[in-house]
Amino acid sequence: MQKKFLVILEMDLSKVVHRRKPDFPVTLFRPRASDKNQHIQEISVKSLELIKVIRLLEDPLTANLKERHLFVVKKLLKRNQIGFLLKDLTGITKILNICAEKVTDHPEYVPVLCEAIQICRLPFLKEKASDELNYAQDVIEFLSDMGCLMRVPDAEVRQHIVESVKSFYSCVAPKQLLDGLQPTSPGYRLQLLERSDLAQTLLLSMAALDNQPAIKLQLLQTLQILSSSSDMNCALILNARGAEMICLHMNEPDPSGQVLFRSAEILWNLLERGSEEVTAQLSSMECVISLKEAFFHQLMSGFRQSDLQLRNDLLVITTLITENPNSLLIESSFAKQLVVLVTFPEIKSHNPLVHNLKLTYNNEDLKMKKLLLNLLVLMSKDLGALQLYKEESVMLVLLTLAKPPAASSEPRSASRQWSSIQQEELQLQALAALSTLAPLMLDDYMSCQGNACLLLILDWCVAQDALFGQGDMGERGSKKAQMRHCIRVLRSVTSLGEDSVHLDLCDQGTINQLLGILMQMEASPDEEDVVTLEIKSDIQLILSALCESDMHRKELFGSEGVEMAVHFLKKGSHKFYSGLGHNKLILSTVDCVWSCIVGCYTTEDYFLAKEGVSLLLDLLSSSPRCLHCNVLATLLELCDNPNTLSYILSWRDSGGQTAPSFLLQLWRDEEEELRVSRNQHGGIADPQRPLLSHYQQENTQRSFPGNVQSAAVLELSENLRSKIYSIFCKLGFQDLPGLSRKHHVTLSIVRRYLDFKVGEVWEEISRELSLDGVTPITPDKEALSTIGKIAEDTARRVAAEQNRILELQEKEDIGEEELMYTEIKSHWKQRELTAKSWDSYVSKTSNYEILKEVKAQREKYLESSRPDPKHEDAAVHLTEHFIGKVMSVERTDAQGPAGVKLTLARAPIKAAGQDEVGPTTQDPEYFSTVSVKE
Repeated sequence: MQKKFLVILEMDLSKVVHRRKPDFPVTLFRPRASDKNQHIQEISVKSLELIKVIRLLEDPLTANLKERHLFVVKKLLKRNQIGFLLKDLTGITKILNICAEKVTDHPEYVPVLCEAIQICRLPFLKEKASDELNYAQDVIEFLSDMGCLMRVPDAEVRQHIVESVKSFYSCVAPKQLLDGLQPTSPGYRLQLLERSDLAQTLLLSMAALDNQPAIKLQLLQTLQILSSSSDMNCALILNARGAEMICLHMNEPDPSGQVLFRSAEILWNLLERGSEEVTAQLSSMECVISLKEAFFHQLMSGFRQSDLQLRNDLLVITTLITENPNSLLIESSFAKQLVVLVTFPEIKSHNPLVHNLKLTYNNEDLKMKKLLLNLLVLMSKDLGALQLYKEESVMLVLLTLAKPPAASSEPRSASRQWSSIQQEELQLQALAALSTLAPLMLDDYMSCQGNACLLLILDWCVAQDALFGQGDMGERGSKKAQMRHCIRVLRSVTSLGEDSVHLDLCDQGTINQLLGILMQMEASPDEEDVVTLEIKSDIQLILSALCESDMHRKELFGSEGVEMAVHFLKKGSHKFYSGLGHNKLILSTVDCVWSCIVGCYTTEDYFLAKEGVSLLLDLLSSSPRCLHCNVLATLLELCDNPNTLSYILSWRDSGGQTAPSFLLQLWRDEEEELRVSRNQHGGIADPQRPLLSHYQQENTQRSFPGNVQSAAVLELSENLRSKIYSIFCKLGFQDLPGLSRKHHVTLSIVRRYLDFKVGEVWEEISRELSLDGVTPITPDKEALSTIGKIAEDTARRVAAEQNRILELQEKEDIGEEELMYTEIKSHWKQRELTAKSWDSYVSKTSNYEILKEVKAQREKYLESSRPDPKHEDAAVHLTEHFIGKVMSVERTDAQGPAGVKLTLARAPIKAAGQDEVGPTTQDPEYFSTVSVKE
């Protein structure tokens, strides 16, 4: 029965497998109307064949038909020479896996596997555009299984797999396709490769290639391509601890010398795309030792340009590992050997590491030297590294490299030495390292006379006959870069506040030297750039550190220093947001005034004579808010000098505003920023919280630890109100110039600021006790309650005072308004009288009857006004009428219009009888005015 079944199955397969193809190539077909239907039938037949081939390979009844298997699979592959269909990939995967399992016992399956893998180099084929999406998961699984084929021990199979994966990243032109088939898009397979486990599987297969070095090298090349093309591939490699595995295998024997190179390139790619994870994997003791062996092997035996570059690449990788705090460079003795290498050739050493070492002083050696100097900075975070630096005299080496050429002319043991340009680069790198290491190794720095060396470099930088100097920040012949780094080192050592360092610098005339450099740079016609501004601000910070706590040094700062500070204050803050560093320069200038001038009456008086206070107030009025705190603090310190107050009171800004009114405006702006509760006139709106900011109100339910400042206390240093209050305490609160009623409202709050703050602190104490569940004893509870009531009553009194000020202001406004209306009324009355006089004149000149009537009336007035004979000798008093004009207004204590006293100027209007009778050139009636009865 079994034999009969096999015969039937074999006959069925022979019908499928032995179907002959046309002898002529497919490319000679001309499309006909029935081709499409025929193509669909062929595809269906192919799918049927694939299923039968899998059945043939898997069926236990046909398991031993090896020749039949090979024949069927070869026939199947021959029909897929143009590429695999996307929908067939699942079946192809099963066939490849079955063949891979049979290779161990039957090597005859190797050519079939190699041919199938060879076809994988071609693009996959699709029948419809939607196939790429529909069969994406099948492609991912196919690529993952393709990597698993590396388990086949045959070298030829592994080589074909590696080469096929490499071919994915090159353009392989598809062969002539059948009608209805299209290749997948170029990036389709690469996108799905990133989602597969191919990269990870290839990495893990390295362990099985110890006896196949050629294939291992090709695999490293493939991993290099995968890691350089995709972040996801790098992530897959790192998930399999690829960085550690690559590092541990890179020192294996390799006649070609390419394994180390490829391994370093892979590590580079991984570091660029996942630095933290890579350094974590490379920080183990085994990896550090492997890196050490690779580096020193290249150091001692590498002479070609590529070898030197690889040596430097390994040093860069070591530098990146050093940034990991868990790295074991010191424990592995790698750090000690690197420190010894730093000191070569500046210091002669009997260490066998450098005994036979020779440098060619080319650019690669220069890069290595700079990398080693940079490595010193990174390793300095570890205290163990600092001890190594002391043992190997690293500070002396750095100062030797930093010296100017004329000062570092000691003979060298080597026949060759660094060129002038190389010396300059090393000088800059050494100075950059000193700015970090000098504060950490201050004893070594002082024992090597570091201050003297740096001051010597500064003199060389400002000299006119320097030997060289291009620097990384200037033109050739400029020592700006050296000066920049030298000033940085001085700033770093002076910022420690060590008296011995400050004394040593001042004894060598550093204050006058720095002032001279600063003013020399300021007098230069060159435009200010980032480097120049940084140097200027750093010099001012150094001067501040030197003079801050020593009166004698402030005297040494003297008039020259005051003129320097005044010069920079005059520049103002209009370039504060330039982005070049003017903001730092302004802040350092204010700090220089505070530290170098304030506290010494000699320099203070000279600063006042140079209008320094006015310049500070100008800076305060024009600068952004972030600068106000420093300027106000400096002004407050200057107020201890009694001569300062007159300068403050006499100051006016460009709009005529006085200093007190400006300070009160700053107070109002600060409270608006803090969102303090105020009414529309700036008065107290909540007597229970006269000073409380919005931030403090949000944290009323928070209790602070005993070692942390509470919000009420911290607020004193974080905003301007305490400083403005202190300045007004110096100026006084009475008879201040230029204040309006609005300013007096704010001034009433400023006057009581300390009382309000004390009440606020006590209220905060009471609230925190309540939050902590602490109940005060009765006397303390009563005291807290009394203090709270006193603070609230004080706020209510201030609010009442503010209301009185506002009422008085309202009364003044009403009085001014009434006076204005009075002036308007008088003006209109005058116009009415003038108009009536003109009408009268016109009527007299135009109507003869009216003229006669007026003349008769005038004669009547003359008769009645004649004096009696007995008073003929008396003075004649004629009747006059007047028109009033307001000349001045005075206020009295009476309410309403009765409280307004007017002074009027009266213009006499002559009566008709006063005119002389006689001829005239103009009618005299026009110039005389009669009273008109209303």
